[in-house]
Amino acid sequence: MRLAVYPGSFDPVTNGHIDLLERSSKLFDKIVVAVIHNVTKSALFSLDERVHLIRESAKHIKNVEVDCFYGLLADYLRKKQACAIIRGLRTVTDFEYEMHMGMMNKMLIPEIDTIFIMSNTDYIFVSSSAVKEAALLGGDVSSLVPGVVKQALDAKIAQL
Repeated sequence: MRLAVYPGSFDPVTNGHIDLLERSSKLFDKIVVAVIHNVTKSALFSLDERVHLIRESAKHIKNVEVDCFYGLLADYLRKKQACAIIRGLRTVTDFEYEMHMGMMNKMLIPEIDTIFIMSNTDYIFVSSSAVKEAALLGGDVSSLVPGVVKQALDAKIAQL
């Protein structure tokens, strides 16, 4: 089975992430969305909330599983017996960062390839950070995130 891992913080998951999942799910037998627990980042949504939001947003994609992990991605990839890492590219800046990360991962686990998928032009400007900032400032982000995420953002912001 060809299993790929799509790692990220997904705080929150966006329509760009879901589009990438829909397209990459056609290339592999199974995609595992691996939500990273990053102790150095301050997240708006908890790890459990992010996992739930991705599961709800991607439930129409039958070969997608959502999981979370702590620690080194290379260790997680070995545990899952993955053959590839999926990464989305929006800009040249993304490419430079992802190329370095891909090279580091290749050094740590040579049998795994990093597959870069270009963002759909509809989502090239969409990032989780931009969505959070716009939502916190009262902007309408309903076209940028799945409905369940919009509801969760509204509820979270109301608590602040």
